Amino acid sequence: MCSGNDGPCLCDTWVFCGNKEACGSKFGECWLKKQNDVLVPDRQEGGQKVMWTSGLIFGQGQGIVGFETEHGVLHVKLHPECAPHSVYYILSLLTLRHCSGCQFHRAENRGSYWDSEGNHVTNAPYGPPYAMIQGILQPEGNIFTPIPTEHCPTISRGSVAWVGSGPEFFISLANHHEWKQSYTVFGSVLPEDMDVAERIAGLPTVADVWNSVNVSVLEKPVSLTVRRMKSAYLVLSHKIVTVRLKA
Repeated sequence: MCSGNDGPCLCDTWVFCGNKEACGSKFGECWLKKQNDVLVPDRQEGGQKVMWTSGLIFGQGQGIVGFETEHGVLHVKLHPECAPHSVYYILSLLTLRHCSGCQFHRAENRGSYWDSEGNHVTNAPYGPPYAMIQGILQPEGNIFTPIPTEHCPTISRGSVAWVGSGPEFFISLANHHEWKQSYTVFGSVLPEDMDVAERIAGLPTVADVWNSVNVSVLEKPVSLTVRRMKSAYLVLSHKIVTVRLKA
């Protein structure tokens, strides 16, 4: 289905009938299919009444999207293996004509508490600043359905995660293992693009307090758009993963 370094998979969708009562004679059967566009998957139905479970397989170079800003593009490798609901939402943003309202509005650098690789300095506080840039991924006029908590790794440098159930999200500039698994990580910024995140974290801010937490808010929010990847970046991803699209 996916062979070595040949690039995209010959088949990129799996369909499984796992409900013994509803599937009847088809119980346990599995099919492989091909999407016209793996980043815009064809979704027929969803919900508890659907007896089929389907998902995507990201072959080489697939599953990377761009968060485009005036300061550069953050190329994000999506993690459907642990955050399928989140990934499906991000893919849905690719189908929109715009992402007006999507932006970064909070920016806090690493200060002297974390080194350039994101490692915490011994005996240093854990913030503030908290070494992160925060924003929102909800286009104006679109109704957002809260995303369920998904079990993912702890926050590390480059992690892209939801605040709660979204649509607020953040990109971490440091390894925040002290946060354990408090956040759903749905992607990671490619290492070569972290300078863009650092650049945004260094923009002018004003101090504010959110729920008794001291934060730094950007004087001028940074707009972002979720874009498809250009082919030049597709060779950067080699891991084959799956994403569940239906309950």
